[in-house]
This record gives sequence, C-alpha cells and structure tokens, in this order.
Amino acid sequence: MSILLALLAGVAALTAHTVVNAGRWLRRPAAAAAEVTETVAVLLPLRDEAARVTPCLRALLAQRGVPRLRIVVLDDGSTDGTADVVRAVAGDDPRVTLLDGVAPPPGWLGKPYACWQLATRADPAATVLAFVDADVVLAPDAVAAAVGELRAARVTLLSPYPRIVVATVADRLVQPLLQWLWLTFLPLRAMERSARPSLAAAGGQFLVVDRAGYAAAGGHAAVADRILEDVELARAVKRAGGRIALADGSRLATCRMYDDWPQLRDGYTKSLWATFGHPVAAGVVVTLLLLLYTAPPLVALAALAAGAPAVAAGAAGAYLLGVAGRVVSARATGGRWWPDALAHPVSVAVLGWLTLRSYHQRKRRRLTWRGRPVV
Repeated sequence: MSILLALLAGVAALTAHTVVNAGRWLRRPAAAAAEVTETVAVLLPLRDEAARVTPCLRALLAQRGVPRLRIVVLDDGSTDGTADVVRAVAGDDPRVTLLDGVAPPPGWLGKPYACWQLATRADPAATVLAFVDADVVLAPDAVAAAVGELRAARVTLLSPYPRIVVATVADRLVQPLLQWLWLTFLPLRAMERSARPSLAAAGGQFLVVDRAGYAAAGGHAAVADRILEDVELARAVKRAGGRIALADGSRLATCRMYDDWPQLRDGYTKSLWATFGHPVAAGVVVTLLLLLYTAPPLVALAALAAGAPAVAAGAAGAYLLGVAGRVVSARATGGRWWPDALAHPVSVAVLGWLTLRSYHQRKRRRLTWRGRPVV
C-alpha cells in the first residue's frame, strides 16, 4: 500500500506541475499582432515534399503584418518534383527565392545542413529568421505574432509549438505526448530564466530566432551532426548567453507530422535515443513512466478481482490523475482530449516500445530518414 501511495503522490505532483505550467507559465502569442517593421526571412527546407508543400507555401504567401517578408525555399535534393511545385505556387512573387541545395558534407546531417544553407543565403537585411517545416500551415498573422512575442519576451529563440493535427489511431495515441511531456516535466519559467543548456526544449516545425543571436551561437553549424537539431540549437543559444522560450502556437500554426503508422513509427524511432541519451537513463525514465501511468489501471483491475477495494480505489485515483494531466495538456495546446486522454496508459506504453526500438535500431546502425543515415 505504501508503494501505491507513493505512486499516487508522484502522479498528483506531476499533474499539479502540468496545471501550473499550462495556466501560468506557458506563453501564448496574440493571434492578432502589431505590424512588424523588421525584415523577416522565413526559411523553408524541402526534401521530397511535393505532396504537402502547397498549403504550407500558400500560407506563407498569405502572411499579414510583415511588409518586409522574405521567403527562402531550399530544394534539398528532391526527386519528386518538389521544386516544380514551388515554382507553380510562388509564380513570380518577388518575395520568394528558390535555392538548389547541396548534399551534406562529412560531419553534417541533412536537416541541419539544409537549414544552414538557408540561413547563410537569406537576405542580409533580415534581422529575424523563422524556420518552418513543410508540414506546417501558418495562420495569416502567425509570423507577425511570433516575431512580436520573440521581441516582447526579450529572448533569442522562440519555439511556438503548432497544434498537431491527428487523424489516425496512432496519431491520437502518440502525438499528444509531445506537448504533455514538456508541460509535465519541464519547468517552463525556470527554463527561460536559467542559463543551463541542459534545461532547454524547442520544436523545429516552427522556430523563430534573432539573427544576431543565431550567429553568436554558431547557427546550425554548431549542431551539424545532431539528430535533434532544434533542441541542440536552443542549447547552443544558451551556451552563447542567449535566452529561449516555448510558446503555445496552436492558434498560429497546424502541423500534420506523419501520414501513417510506419512514418510515425520510423520518425520517433530515429530520434528517441537522442532524447534520452544513455540507454540506462532511458531505461530509468521509461520504467518510471510505466509505473506512474501504465501500472495504475492494471493494479486497479487486479485489486478488484482480488477483492481489495481500497487498493483498487487508490490505483484508480492515480490513473484518473494521469488522465487529468493529459486533459490539461491537450486543452492548453489546442489538442483533442476526449476520449483520447482515457487511453493515456496505452500511449505511455507505446512510447516505451518506440524508445526500445530506437535504441535497438541505433545499435544495429539501421536508423535512416528520407533516404539518409542519421547515425
């Protein structure tokens, strides 16, 4: 019973932290922003994105409140006609520049090198760089709002996390864990104030950075070989003396990250090992997550079957507190909470399996993405 009470207390404390983060410390950029007077370069790296780049690029062309907007697109060795789609959508719009990417040299992964090429070839007058992925669709005032929040918060790097669009069962099980994990375990206020690089988070889908601070941090050259280049860039900014911030970008952008289960599985597999670091650390974290969030409903059912109602009630309470944390996270970030939050124990179990798969595939040197090895 004492172990059960400890689990109950642990889940309660984490859920309380989620509530505080979501209600008090999570930044929410204004949907209607003031006009931005700076030159802003939006940077769009593309590799075989012909099927999804059209809504992304059209949304960029429809941005309001940024009269000095520049859009730089890099075709990173696509073989599906991505560049032709970009030309058809952009037409002769003078704000758009299409670049032909170069294959990454030794020591570089594909995504960091594509971003580095974009950043170094953007308009020199641009004082803000906004990195956007092809699966992101921005609201009309998104760039203006994000730049406004970057300046209002007085940070070097701002990560406005998009609303993740879920369509499949796999999406609904796994994707909401992204926001839930950092709202539950990351002290947002301390992250902004602390100079510790280890206390950092960011999402590369939509990332806004002061250009001078980006250069001082070494830009993507400082994270050339990192699979989680977004998080590592945030850490590089901190090491250079800059500040970072996360924000709820659900009113500014949507993102459909993966089309099906194989894509989702492989997308998480390629990077989860880098999230946790040493396998022992990953094992400890995953074990704790399973104990806190997956074990309680199983214990509750077993206790009911064994005729131990007090134990069943305590375990059910831990389960419901975990569900409550998932609900708070979803509502704070524009996600779907009903009935998906009820399956939170299953979500955590799937995360544990994906983590195990990630380390296994890395050990066998079988991790690839978009046709390129990542380790």
